[in-house]
Amino acid sequence: MALSYQSDVVIVGGGIAGITAAIELLNFDKEVLIIDRDTEQNLGGLAKESFGGMFFVDTPQQRRAGIRDTPELAFRDWCSVAQFDETDVLPKAWAKTYVYNCTSQVYEWLKSNGVGFFPVVHWVERGLFKPGNSYPRFHMVWGTGSELTNVLVQKLLNHPKAKSNLKIVFEHKVEVLIEEGGKIIGVTGIDEVSNTVFEAKAEHTIVAAGGMGGNMERVRKNWYKPWGKPPETILNGAHKYALGDLHDAVENKEGVITHLDKNWPYAAGVHHPRPLRQGHGLSLVPPKSALWLDYTGRRFGPMPLITAYDTRYCVEQICKQEKKYSWQVLNMKIAYKEFAISGSESNKAMREKSWLGFIKTILFGNKELVHDMLDNCEDFVVADTIEELVDKMNAIAGTSEVKLEHVREAIQNYDAQIDRGKNYFNDEQLRRIAHARRYRGDKVRTSKFQKIADPKAGKLMAIREFILSRKTLGGIQTNLDCQVMGTNGKPIEGLFAAGEVAGFGGGGMHGLGTLEGTFLGGCVLTGRVAAYSIAGKKLIE
Repeated sequence: MALSYQSDVVIVGGGIAGITAAIELLNFDKEVLIIDRDTEQNLGGLAKESFGGMFFVDTPQQRRAGIRDTPELAFRDWCSVAQFDETDVLPKAWAKTYVYNCTSQVYEWLKSNGVGFFPVVHWVERGLFKPGNSYPRFHMVWGTGSELTNVLVQKLLNHPKAKSNLKIVFEHKVEVLIEEGGKIIGVTGIDEVSNTVFEAKAEHTIVAAGGMGGNMERVRKNWYKPWGKPPETILNGAHKYALGDLHDAVENKEGVITHLDKNWPYAAGVHHPRPLRQGHGLSLVPPKSALWLDYTGRRFGPMPLITAYDTRYCVEQICKQEKKYSWQVLNMKIAYKEFAISGSESNKAMREKSWLGFIKTILFGNKELVHDMLDNCEDFVVADTIEELVDKMNAIAGTSEVKLEHVREAIQNYDAQIDRGKNYFNDEQLRRIAHARRYRGDKVRTSKFQKIADPKAGKLMAIREFILSRKTLGGIQTNLDCQVMGTNGKPIEGLFAAGEVAGFGGGGMHGLGTLEGTFLGGCVLTGRVAAYSIAGKKLIE
């Protein structure tokens, strides 16, 4: 016998977008049913694993640092990276909505609900050949994405209306949207514990099921064509249930799905030393003082690859190679000062909100993390000499493609530049390191022109890095009320979408690329907008 549920609103997906929508719907005294495919302990989705950075404009943290940011400037930066075309009406409208409202409707809302932010703003995606973030805008949740998730989950579960109006079911796979008279009235699927069919009916349905970055078949099928063939190895940095099933369900009801090739992979993925899913990868924050080399050990150029300027450019350059993976070469001194991994799991001091622990990592480096990866990740090698390093690089790659002459030339030329003194630097990486060190948020985590083959800097290290699948920038097309748009150009009655499944708004509000920190923020904003729309209210006038 099929299981049966009834509610005012059904939310498919218990990530940040779904949780945010549920909180607001409870505020409006709506009955809410959240259907999640994962287990109860994983309520919150991929946000729980995230670094917790969020893009905001003109915040108290920025103003205290003397940054006079404006939505007008931020939107110009956004459009520079997005490269919208004339058909991107809804994506561009959502982008403007986010930029002009992210601080009032996301930052302040989160603060009012108990989420705190680190006092120093990070400066990422500064732009390389076109403008990126003109100012630092990447606000770190104090406690990482783990804290963000915990705060919102507790806000939901402890809501005054939770006992009477909230039901959450886990390990339920939604497969089909129920349509009646041209209106979506709920969903059907399988309870994967009992293998029983279930049906959930509601006046309104919100799809908040994430992207499709965890489905390697779909990632390859929708690979951005100008990058050529997909890499042989793509690591999985997405949620295990980010499979695209709900995109199909919406498309089957003639909803518009768009821009699925506008994905957002990362350039520096390594194998997780303790994988939880097939091909599980971690996204490194590549050390700025490391040399980034292609699969043969040749330094990328003439513009060297360096983090924090243009992630998409790094991916593009790696994907131009015959073998689409890369190496970074550094030494232990650089690793201790600069090495980091993006995610809550790898940032213990921030995750646990330990100021003492955080200051210790700044002063002495995150040695525990470095040595964990050296001991347990297959993509790291150390050596005393360049010759030994190259031998070990080839050994883990299972080839002889890393050429000693390439690696030696890259190191010697770079170190020779440093020996000349900073007044004579003629290397773009060194110039950008000098630029980065002028901002206090980067100075403490960036070495002061550190040579690679420096006997005083410890052993040499090489890190093999793969393209890592992460975010789907395209998705279900929505209007500014989060209603799903049909192929007839009209909203589908009863159906809404929020978060990554909606391309974080409009089916692709980031366009071709992102200024970072807009994923979590996009989930919060679209979740709130969807709830207000269902309640017949306007969050943003």
